[in-house]
Amino acid sequence: MKLKKYSKSFFIILCLFLVLAIGVFRYLSGPELALSLFYLFPIALATWHVGRWAGISMSIASTMSWLAADLLMLSSFSNALIPYLNETFRLIVFLIIAHTIFRLRTALEKHRELAGTDPLTSVANRRAFYDLANRELNKARRYQTPISVLYMDIDNFKQINDHFGHHIGDTLLRAVAKAIKKNIRAIDIVARLGGDEFGILLAGTGAESAALVARKLKKKLIEFIQNNGWSVTLSVGAVTFEILPDSVDEMINTADSQMYNAKKNGKNRIHYKIIDENEDVYRTAKSASL
Repeated sequence: MKLKKYSKSFFIILCLFLVLAIGVFRYLSGPELALSLFYLFPIALATWHVGRWAGISMSIASTMSWLAADLLMLSSFSNALIPYLNETFRLIVFLIIAHTIFRLRTALEKHRELAGTDPLTSVANRRAFYDLANRELNKARRYQTPISVLYMDIDNFKQINDHFGHHIGDTLLRAVAKAIKKNIRAIDIVARLGGDEFGILLAGTGAESAALVARKLKKKLIEFIQNNGWSVTLSVGAVTFEILPDSVDEMINTADSQMYNAKKNGKNRIHYKIIDENEDVYRTAKSASL
């Protein structure tokens, strides 16, 4: 069972139920058994799946649950203040544990994000692109929708590094990545796949829309590059899969080969291919320069 699919409300209700159940069991078992360790489960569950304030709230609820059981057994204590003192210390421990779990979750999320992000351009790296593209490919198979990929290479990028230095080249790459993100949909995926190569996955996008996006994006990027005085152009390989590929590798390689065709035919152009129905597995292949 995957817990991620449940809502935050579900976890809050579940944890409150567990806190109440532990409190009832504490009362029924009497004052001699120390059961505070069991409260760590709902506290940890709420903190991990909901957040810091859920962990704090569950720590307070756990403390109140234990205190209520103790007050119902007040005659078992030599002094009426003992339950209050005990629960104050337990609350402090619970809060420290909740805070520690929250920090651990935050650190893991940050590490996961950095592992999938290109450090220079702040877009997805190759590994993250493959993971995300595989997810979209499975979704496309489930809903029988097309998928399109753009593979973009900056022409003459090496000359920028050679003439102006790598810091200018890095500035160009960051600027191109930022411009791509600005001109695509939130559901689309952009990644730096190589030194000066970018991949863009257009989920649920057919041939006509993909061609429109490719032309519009290239036009916007060329205008942006020229406005900044960079003497480079873009070669783009664009592929729409109406017959879905067997793997992400196949999808990327097909788009990559179209990009190289664009370079061979003079650079600064788009080579477009549609994979649609015919007799072969990858049946009709229509290529065009745009």
